[in-house]
Order: sequence, then structure tokens, then C-alpha cells
Amino acid sequence: MDFVGKNYDHFLGYALSGGGAKGFAHLGALRVLEKSGLKPDIIAGTSAGALAGVFYADGYHPDEIAELFRKREFREFVEFTIPKTGFFKNMGLHNFLKKNLRAKRFEELQIPFCAVATDWNRAATVVFSNGDKLVDAVVASCSVPVVFSPHAIHGIHYVDGGLLKNFPVSVIRKKCKYVIGVNVSLMIPPAGKDNIKTIMERTFNLMSNSNTLFDKAYCDILIETRGIEKYSMFDLHNQEAIMEAGYHHAAMKMSEKESLKIVKKCHRHDELVKKVQSHIHFFKGGLKS
Repeated sequence: MDFVGKNYDHFLGYALSGGGAKGFAHLGALRVLEKSGLKPDIIAGTSAGALAGVFYADGYHPDEIAELFRKREFREFVEFTIPKTGFFKNMGLHNFLKKNLRAKRFEELQIPFCAVATDWNRAATVVFSNGDKLVDAVVASCSVPVVFSPHAIHGIHYVDGGLLKNFPVSVIRKKCKYVIGVNVSLMIPPAGKDNIKTIMERTFNLMSNSNTLFDKAYCDILIETRGIEKYSMFDLHNQEAIMEAGYHHAAMKMSEKESLKIVKKCHRHDELVKKVQSHIHFFKGGLKS
């Protein structure tokens, strides 16, 4: 029986943007969505959104994800290399994911998940959603050009998905009845004093923001975390403040009339699914006896 409608595979999807350390705001937003009684049928994430999204899809509570990163330093996730294709190798992040993710394949996740990366040679967006390259796909999605060396999967080199698709709403739009998007990467102000780090960060921020406009328009509920633009994309020291901003803006958005209407429809859908599944289980039990 089709609970969603003939044009949709899923009822509710989450799209989580890139944004470096600003991705901690995703965890605050996810806490609000959980308190609203919502659970997605699919998640799409780019870069920091892929990092938050894969742990959530793996069954971690937002607070548990935050605990994994608490009191960690940037250097724990990287390995310095002689600059050729990037200043750092991302083996630290690879090992961190391999150690903490319960699922080893996309199919083992509790919630279907899509990681968005950029094929460096073809200059094309690539969506990973199946197979045993789960960890590699998330690492590729987080590989900011220049900072990190491109990440190879089956001989193909990938970089951060935010280069072309920082807010992956369109990745799941046609598959979902409703999409809630969380955009944590708003335009950052110019640095007071330019250096290689600030120029690189603002350059990437300008590129990623330019490709979010299309996707913003396709959200049924758009949560944007204003006020965290001042934090660096590599800032792991203000996790709590960034999470709190995500929580605050998500709570404000979810309290709006239009958002509450969608929440009610999601609750009704979940109740219908549970009733039908209960009947199916009952009839199967009867047939066995």
C-alpha cells in the first residue's frame, strides 16, 4: 500500500547544508525537530551536513553526536602534508568515522542517506547513497579544496560537495512529499585583516552561497541559522554557542503556523503507517497459526 502518494518515495526528508564548524547548528536544529515528534524518511547532506546527517541516520541522538566532537581539536581530524593538492590529508576524519559509525554500508543505516560530493575532474555533483563506501563518501563530501587533498574513491577524485551543491534540497526534492532544509552557511562578512585562511574561507563561502538560492526555494520549511557567520569554518571551540543558535532558529521556525501544519500532516501520516503495519502484522500472525 502506498502511504505517501504515487509521485513520492518518501513522506519527509531533511536536507542539511555544508558550513564547516557551523554544522554544529544542525545538531541544535535536529533536537528541535525531534521534540516536534518528527523523524525523516531520508536525509541528504553536504560536507558538515553529511557529517551530522550520517551519524543521525546511524541512530545517534543529536546530543550523542555533539559528545563525539566535544573537546576535540581540528588537528585530530587531519594530517599535515607537503602542499601539492592540499595542505592536509583527511585520514584523521576517515579514522574517526570508521571508529564511531555502527553502519559500514549505506544500506545498514537506520535512515536512508545521501552524501553529496563534487567530482573534481568532471566538475559535477555526485550523490552517494548505496554500497560499502559510506565512510569514504562522507570524507569526500567534507574535503574542502586547497585545505584538503581530493579524496579518491575507485580511482576518481572528489572534493567538498559545497563547491557545486552546498544545500542538497534538489537531491531529494522529487522523492519527498515534504522537505525540511537546514542552511547553516550564510554569507560571512569580509575579514578585518586578510590572510590566506580568511581569503580561502570567504572565497569558498561566496561560491557555496551562490549555489544555494535555487535549493532554498524548494524547501517546504527553511531553517536558517543567522548569527553564526562570525565563527570560522574550522572553529571547534564554540560548539555549544553554534548548537544553541541552531536550536533557537529552528524553534522559531517550527513554531510558525505553516510549519505546524506540516508537522500535523507528518504526525497523521506516521499514525496511519503504524495502524496499517499493525494490521499487516496481525494478519500475518493469523495466517501462521
